Amino acid sequence: MINADLKNKTALVTGAASGIGLATAEMLAANGAKVALNDLPGNEKLGKAINTLQAKGFNVVAAPGDTGNERSANTMVAHAIDELGGLDYLINNAGTPGTKSPIPANDLETQDSDFWQRLLSVNLLGPWHCTRAAIATLKKHKGAIVNTASTAGIIGNGSSSTYSATKAALISLTREHARAFGPDVRVNAIAPGVVDSEWECRFERTEAMLASIPMKRSGVPQDYAEAILFLCASTGYITGHTLVVDGGLTAGPSVTG
Repeated sequence: MINADLKNKTALVTGAASGIGLATAEMLAANGAKVALNDLPGNEKLGKAINTLQAKGFNVVAAPGDTGNERSANTMVAHAIDELGGLDYLINNAGTPGTKSPIPANDLETQDSDFWQRLLSVNLLGPWHCTRAAIATLKKHKGAIVNTASTAGIIGNGSSSTYSATKAALISLTREHARAFGPDVRVNAIAPGVVDSEWECRFERTEAMLASIPMKRSGVPQDYAEAILFLCASTGYITGHTLVVDGGLTAGPSVTG
């Protein structure tokens, strides 16, 4: 596991009550950063996460808000920056599949306009809202943004074609923002593959499916958190890049014989 000296650094992690977001918040805090954890207002998991991390001696604060709602996102980011005393790293991690089980691409009735709007508001507009609200402070701090995309945005085959499209758009937005905000702010993304964590959509994970991944296992939140830490603190000349973190999934299964 990599380490970094993040003393006097600050970070805002959205969607941080569980999974990749929580693991990222903990890893940043464990390396010395003061971290604001965001999740939806009223989510009991957010309070529990704050209590758990504070009990470990980490410097964390809560920043509840709906990133998919422009007004709520603006208020949340302003509150987080005030609580933190600035902002060095913005982790746009909040996202949703909008479904509890995968939806076939040809099921256009389930993927109706309301479904599209929900996923667009959280998965694409959410990062846009937070970035716009934070960019002036990030420029002052010569900071960094990391967006959580997905391998579904590269190869498809996600929880729905709608989800895959929103993540593909986020990868494109990452490149656009890297051009727009450099050299003051670096903007990158990670593209997780199979994630072993609490997630609204549940996929069947058979032994054969896991065997097709070169690393022979699902990724755990800490795998992705470490990649985010790397892009925040250890990569002064990387921007506009989407780092695929999938155990080799997109490389395809190994062939023998």
